[in-house]
Amino acid sequence: MSVPDKITWEEAVRWYCCQPGNEQAVLDNYFDDNVVDAAQRFSRSREFMETLALLPAPRNGRLLEIGAGRGIASYAFAVNGYMVTAMEPDPSKFVGAGAIRKLAQETTINISVIENVGELLPFDDACFDIVYVRQALHHAKDLYKFTSEIARVLTNNGLFIAAREHVIDHESDLTAFLDSHPLHHRYGGENAYTLNQYVHAINTGGLKLKRSIATFNSDINLYPSSQNELLIHFSQNFGFRLPLFFHNLLFSYYSATTKAPGRLYTFLAIKN
Repeated sequence: MSVPDKITWEEAVRWYCCQPGNEQAVLDNYFDDNVVDAAQRFSRSREFMETLALLPAPRNGRLLEIGAGRGIASYAFAVNGYMVTAMEPDPSKFVGAGAIRKLAQETTINISVIENVGELLPFDDACFDIVYVRQALHHAKDLYKFTSEIARVLTNNGLFIAAREHVIDHESDLTAFLDSHPLHHRYGGENAYTLNQYVHAINTGGLKLKRSIATFNSDINLYPSSQNELLIHFSQNFGFRLPLFFHNLLFSYYSATTKAPGRLYTFLAIKN
């Protein structure tokens, strides 16, 4: 898909925020003018609670977030006890590193901010216990270099979480996903990989995939919806409430049969 009159990510987001009818979507995407409000809301979200549940106690390790955006997740991890480094290449004071610095200053939360990209991490080997990316791995120019750099900076048995990554079934599906994305036609920066590409890049980059969490199998992927909302919708449509022991079967069925280009997956891996 060609992108005429390409603009910056910040300009694209500001355009999106100004479009009539996008008020709820702005909140759902944490694009609030007040970044502190956005970060605090994310830290209370079901998505983040389920992300925390993937991590072992105690919650006091060294965590690197790559592609940190406005810093909402970095803030959430920091207030939960992690020593956080947020890496974001965009210097923007609205959607980039400038916003993270503002967030850290206004909340007095200690977040170290680095402006760089994931394919070339400016850190020593084995210096982080956790590496987290949210909606950022699919932006990699070199997916294999990205995952090998993550493995390099992780300690032995360190954890890698890639949350809410866009998945396609075939590379030919990429155009359909890009055409449907509300911002790609403005700034041209979106992308998606096949499930096999993600899995192969993780497993050959010095990491070992522990869990591949499909679209409907976690609220991490479903936000701003949730599994509970889907169950309510099912009950209303069919006139009865599904027994508890069928819930996971239902979500797994939907995950297996959904082929929408750009659907979301989450990956959990460990450093070999």
